[in-house]
Amino acid sequence: MAAAFGGLVLFTPIGTTLAATATGNMTVRITIEAECRIQTASDLDFGTAGVIAAKIDQTSTIGVQCTSGQTYNVGLNAGAGGGATTAVRRMTGPAGTIGYSLYRDSARTQPWGVTIGTNTVAGTGNGDVQNLTVYGRVPPQVTPAAGVYADTVAITVTY
Repeated sequence: MAAAFGGLVLFTPIGTTLAATATGNMTVRITIEAECRIQTASDLDFGTAGVIAAKIDQTSTIGVQCTSGQTYNVGLNAGAGGGATTAVRRMTGPAGTIGYSLYRDSARTQPWGVTIGTNTVAGTGNGDVQNLTVYGRVPPQVTPAAGVYADTVAITVTY
């Protein structure tokens, strides 16, 4: 009889005790902080010229990306040229400098500088890249010797 009872135990289904489940929840979170970034800045290339007897105009683009709703101001410094100001910047080359200016408007009447509320460009972020146009002008001037003249202008986003 013990052998028969033992055989019955062997045929008892085992999986029925594993059918219970338990559930729970987890929290998923991210904290977004206010931020702005300069995503792109194209070169401002005035091309090739001989004697600078007439103004030379070109444009460049700065791509700024800020969190949605974040206000910002974009400033451009005077550049690295000796004696430069935000009104008249200087490209330096092998035989002196070439003066140029950067503007916030296509009419080239509003210089672009670093003083918030005076000569910067203000905006409000929308979470995507917002492109700002830089309007450049080389005015007629005494032309130095042939060569490559260049400058580096720092871009600052204040938010």
